[in-house]
Amino acid sequence: MRRDFVQSVVASGHVESPHRIDIGSQMTSTVTRIPVSEGDAVKARDVLIELSSTELQAAERQASDAVSQARAKLRQLVELQAPVAEQTLRQAQTNEHNAQLALSRNQTLHQQGFIGDAALDEARRIVDLADSQVKAAQKQVETTRPSGSDYAIAESTLRQAQAVADGAHSRARYAVIQAPVDGILIGRSVEVGDVVQPGKVLMTLSPQSKTQLVLAIDEKNLPLIAVGQKAIVSADAYPQQKFEARLVYINPGVNAQTGAVDVKLDIDKPPTFLRQDMTVSVDLEVARRPQALLLPIVALRDVDSATPWVLQVSNAVAVKTLVKLGLRSGGFAEVLAGLNEGDRVVSGAPSIAVGARVRATALKP
Repeated sequence: MRRDFVQSVVASGHVESPHRIDIGSQMTSTVTRIPVSEGDAVKARDVLIELSSTELQAAERQASDAVSQARAKLRQLVELQAPVAEQTLRQAQTNEHNAQLALSRNQTLHQQGFIGDAALDEARRIVDLADSQVKAAQKQVETTRPSGSDYAIAESTLRQAQAVADGAHSRARYAVIQAPVDGILIGRSVEVGDVVQPGKVLMTLSPQSKTQLVLAIDEKNLPLIAVGQKAIVSADAYPQQKFEARLVYINPGVNAQTGAVDVKLDIDKPPTFLRQDMTVSVDLEVARRPQALLLPIVALRDVDSATPWVLQVSNAVAVKTLVKLGLRSGGFAEVLAGLNEGDRVVSGAPSIAVGARVRATALKP
């Protein structure tokens, strides 16, 4: 008979996300709260585990206080010390000006003989002292300006305190373990009261991304499969609810122990009932022939040899007829040559020999 024919490869596999995320702790501490359970859907930044953080909180407060103190010292430098230095400079400059005037008067009086050398020397000493005070005040003003050393030291102290605080805040956040992405919690190996350490996997998260099916197909089917082929899938738990998938990956190697090839299929619209590691049955379409000439495989002799043949009924005699086969699937084989549509063949009767006389009768219901 002729009909549309599809050759498929049937295999079992399981549901798998392209990758999984292992969740762990970055510090040694005691678990105080676990607000989620295995199988829960979580959003990014949802709290998964809370750890004891008393010491971390104390260190965080201490670091914050150090930042406040350093900021206050910088503010004090700008709002108090700098203005006082400016005022001191102006006062020193005024004193120097007055000392210069006094020296000028004393020099005149000395020339007129009204004062002696000692008085003139004292006036000069006062001018020198005033000049030194002006220079010292100028240096003090320079150090309090943004380009000065005192200002630089105050800023450096503030930056150092801020860095310590940032480290303390970061370590404090280690006490709250959050979900890095949206996903399903598929594994949990921690309970409240456990002491956890860095490097130990506490939970496993399956991200909400592409859902894939992983199959192991017999290597004899390797010539038949190709990337892009479509498949009909059903989960063993929901056999009546079928959905579509598409072959996207064929492993370049063959498993030496099992003689199987691992392949992966993408599901563009995964049904809501799918779960991680769920078992599925996959019917992968590898070829399609419109209106192919088909024959039941049970009617074939030496079907796996290079020269398969059938017992064709011709003039009430069983005649050996060689056939050329194409696709095979579902108990049928495609006949490429040797028979025509409507020809009668002996099926499922191995005791009938070539040349035997036969008579075809209709099967009774």
